Amino acid sequence: MEESNEFLGNESELHEHYTFSVEKGQQPLRIDKYLMNFVENATRNKIQAAAKDGSILVNGISVKSNYKVKPLDQIRVLFEHPPYENLLVPEDIPIDIVYEDNDLLVVNKAPGMVVHPGHGNYAGTLINALLFHFDNLPNNSSNRPGLVHRIDKDTSGLLVVAKTEIAMAHLSAQFKAKTSEREYVALVWGNVELDKGTIEGNIGRHSKNRLQNTVYFGDESEKGKPAVTHYKVLQRLGYVTLLSCRLETGRTHQIRVHMKHIGHTLFNDERYGGERILKGTTFTKYKQFVDNCFKTLPRQALHAKTLGFVHPSTGKTMSFTTEIPQDMQSCIEKWQAYSNHISENKYT
Repeated sequence: MEESNEFLGNESELHEHYTFSVEKGQQPLRIDKYLMNFVENATRNKIQAAAKDGSILVNGISVKSNYKVKPLDQIRVLFEHPPYENLLVPEDIPIDIVYEDNDLLVVNKAPGMVVHPGHGNYAGTLINALLFHFDNLPNNSSNRPGLVHRIDKDTSGLLVVAKTEIAMAHLSAQFKAKTSEREYVALVWGNVELDKGTIEGNIGRHSKNRLQNTVYFGDESEKGKPAVTHYKVLQRLGYVTLLSCRLETGRTHQIRVHMKHIGHTLFNDERYGGERILKGTTFTKYKQFVDNCFKTLPRQALHAKTLGFVHPSTGKTMSFTTEIPQDMQSCIEKWQAYSNHISENKYT
């Protein structure tokens, strides 16, 4: 990307915090509003102040906050201080490695582990662990060593990590082209009506709750990025349903947002309201049962079970599967037993 000569004199003193490539279908939108949707924990005042200071560049030229983004614009946000997440310290944290060769490794991430440092989580992350166990990991487009993709802190399951620049480029291209295979297992509130279906809807930051993402349609679709989730029912368990979810895109909180959008919030997903009893009876015995399930699984019921991709060196298709963790499996078994009792009229 070309830089303006006017800015190059200052740029050596600045650090890149964010970079975005505007999608082809993007409608004209003020850059401060655009960045509100894509920069975590941002406020409009902070973005406008950054623009005033010349810290927001589009196609190499600093712009004001009223600049309207256009398709394929290249946006960079630069500040004098380095991002906190760039101050990476190797930490001796065990990693569950499912597969490893000279090009990549596949990791089974435990629930509760943050994938990369960010706001409020600057240590104890998967990247801190990777830096301890591996040397010279390549940076991705966000300067995060080894990471091809990510999963949420309280989601368990499989991630692929690149060990070389070639592997990073090859694997990242597969995820961008939607050719990678990503299947999740989710336990959601309610009886999902269709045996299988597809959820489509642009995902962006919630306008009122900045910790949540939401689905935007119609005139507001420009506030989010296109997202597609395919699901099928694995088992109906009375007031909850066990699903297989296959990602076509990989937006932040995608399954969590899409399932809430169709009225089936993930079980015990506190950020999206799933930590409350959303379906069932008013009986005390039922409340006690659900509370027990919440204690058994103190996180959202989501596990990245299957991961598939083409190996960057051999060209062979590789697929990995990992078992559902014990906390989620125990919760599912409790609901299976409860569902059996319902059918026998013992718990109602």
